[in-house]
Amino acid sequence: RADIEAGLAKLADGQKLDLTGKALNGLDLSGLDLRRTVLQSARLMKVNLKGANLEGVNLDSIWSLNSDLTGANLKDASMFGAQFVGSKLDGADLSGARVAGDFSKASMTGVKLDGADLSADEKNQSMGLMRGTFRSTNLEGASLKGANLHRAMLEFASLKDADLSGVSLKESEIAGADLTGANVAGADFTGADITGADFTLADVRGARFDDVAGRDQAIGLD
Repeated sequence: RADIEAGLAKLADGQKLDLTGKALNGLDLSGLDLRRTVLQSARLMKVNLKGANLEGVNLDSIWSLNSDLTGANLKDASMFGAQFVGSKLDGADLSGARVAGDFSKASMTGVKLDGADLSADEKNQSMGLMRGTFRSTNLEGASLKGANLHRAMLEFASLKDADLSGVSLKESEIAGADLTGANVAGADFTGADITGADFTLADVRGARFDDVAGRDQAIGLD
């Protein structure tokens, strides 16, 4: 931490601290202003980033498994191919971020993903389908207003009381997801797999369910 703080202090105007590919595992970086860093492909396993400011930072291909980013500012950050499996991002702000990474089994209660792009990358398939992956992720109370979730992976995710009003969920995979009490008014589920998804008490006014798979096995839909 001291080395990073010293490096940031020495930066001239317009410069950035290049930490590309660096191993920063286990560090306590909580509360740091890291907006002038480049963290692409860095290793931040089990790192404490609570309350850190990462707004607009390049986090592509980062490995940050089982880390703590509670309340972190990740607005407009780039997280293409990022790995956050099992991490904690409760209350973090990812508004406007490009989120094509793996957040499976992460805790993301109350997270903000307003205007974020979680959609699949249709151009680069060499590494497999890159998209926002939230398999078995806790997204209770999350805000995803205006987000793009085209072909996103949300199987068995908990989206209780989440706000998905007006979002695109076209061709998304949300089988087994819990949307109890969620706001999906005006959302577009065209071509999505909703097998076993629970819409009990959800606001589905104006939502589109054209050509969805598993509607007869979804819960709470007429």
